Amino acid sequence: MAETLNLSALRGYGTGGTVHLVINNQLGFTTNPESARSSVYATDVAKMVQAPIFHVNGDDPEACARVGRLALAFREAFHKDVVIDMVCYRLHGHNEGDDPSFTQPLMYGRIKNHRSVRLIYTEALVKRGDLTIEEAEKAMDDFSARLQAALEETRSSAPPRPTTLPAPASAPPLPSVETAVDRAVLDQVATALRAYPPGFTVHPKLERVFANRERAYEQGTVDWPLAEAMAYGTVMLDQVDVRLTGQDTRRGTFSHRNSTLVDYKTGAEFVPLAHLAPDQGRFFCYDSLLSEYAALGFEYGYSVVATDALVLWEAQFGDFFNGAQIIADQFIVAAEEKWGQSSGLVLLLPHGYEGQGAEHSSARLERWLQSAANGNIQVVNATTAAQFFHLLRRQALSVVRKPLVVMTPKSGLRLRDYQSRVEELTTGTFREVLDDPSADPATVRRVLLCSGKIAYRLLERGTAAEAVVRVEQLYPWPADHLADVLSRYERAEEVVWVQEEPDNMGAWTSVHGRLHALLREDFRLGHVARAEAGSPAAGSSTFHELEEDDLLRRAFAPLS
Repeated sequence: MAETLNLSALRGYGTGGTVHLVINNQLGFTTNPESARSSVYATDVAKMVQAPIFHVNGDDPEACARVGRLALAFREAFHKDVVIDMVCYRLHGHNEGDDPSFTQPLMYGRIKNHRSVRLIYTEALVKRGDLTIEEAEKAMDDFSARLQAALEETRSSAPPRPTTLPAPASAPPLPSVETAVDRAVLDQVATALRAYPPGFTVHPKLERVFANRERAYEQGTVDWPLAEAMAYGTVMLDQVDVRLTGQDTRRGTFSHRNSTLVDYKTGAEFVPLAHLAPDQGRFFCYDSLLSEYAALGFEYGYSVVATDALVLWEAQFGDFFNGAQIIADQFIVAAEEKWGQSSGLVLLLPHGYEGQGAEHSSARLERWLQSAANGNIQVVNATTAAQFFHLLRRQALSVVRKPLVVMTPKSGLRLRDYQSRVEELTTGTFREVLDDPSADPATVRRVLLCSGKIAYRLLERGTAAEAVVRVEQLYPWPADHLADVLSRYERAEEVVWVQEEPDNMGAWTSVHGRLHALLREDFRLGHVARAEAGSPAAGSSTFHELEEDDLLRRAFAPLS
């Protein structure tokens, strides 16, 4: 309740008002009010938004109906939230086998002797002359007969009980999607990104950043922020709506996105991506409230309904996703299997060890991979601007709707290593495995497999004896693509998985079995990681550097 009420008046989250109905029934075997809240009423939390609160007795059906009409009328007139507190009770506990009198004997003694709502209301109708006793009894008999008929129909039409277990499911391959874009379309987006309204003054520092980015694009280079903007712009030119939210998302936590420009002199706002073409898809970008649980829950629901839109939620740091773990467990990874409910939600989770401490390093990659099964989600760690461009377009244009979890970079947002040539956006598609472009199969004796920015440190230190191969898509596991790449290195004897994360985290716990099945006939398999730990990362940048040096040294050492 607190989260939805807090969302109710925020830009980008309003629904035109919500009628909140609290069925205040003192459920047996649960926490008593004096242990559940610090307020007098369960609905006092609604005072935070000055919502009107109707308290009504559940024993009075006509009062409940009248309050319901009042609440709806208020919502329709003022487009604001309104709350109904229906004070009532449960005859039993969680189910008819429970005995709430174990813990609430006084209250359930009163409930046991209390006349039911049906009897109270029937008596009132009879006394008022609206109903005779015979009519009331006939209505009850008719209703009981309908219930019995429904029960018998349900039992007779029930499917046979299974006698064997179904075959284990596997992740189906994702359909191929054409994601390359003509240079003219990219130019159209690039031009719009620099087309401001007359008299609009861009912040001087941003003006220099944009001018440098424009110059680099003209020379054929695209960095990560521009590739992201290009992806959004091109899908909107295909009439696809884009919705992107999160903490500091309009600017970007690392000041890389700047999707909403603020006039340096007047404070007026301008969104370049909203002005590409008259018939483009809509672009929505909002800074969210500081509750990952509430914000991600809203975006998941939005993505379920807006099936034709590209819906994205960005964590300020990937670690902050911890605050929304409930949404992942209950909905994102499980909803399709539980309810057949599909979602194309994208989660952008800044991930990578930069020496910034335990709360600014890990998006808990291991948790996502542990929850990945039967093709329920996609987990990707893209390491080039072009890869991110094609990935977002694949997600927007695919007919298959699966949540996409992206480990996005931090320092890589500006590093030259992550940049791509413009031609990589006008050709090709997202590649699930990236081979080492400089490796000579004739000299390679060891293949270093990895995922994420550690690849660039390995490439810096590598020799002709090593090839650095990046697994860009960790789930669904790209076994065939990886086998094709590794088949090039016939003279290699060792394959080593290298990860930044501690030994008990990261991808290793998920991929080692898959790698063993793939490699055991042809290679010796090893792995290198930080020492196992309870904390995702060291709290000291000095220790971080020592750990990384040790990690790189072990990556190139012979397997024992």
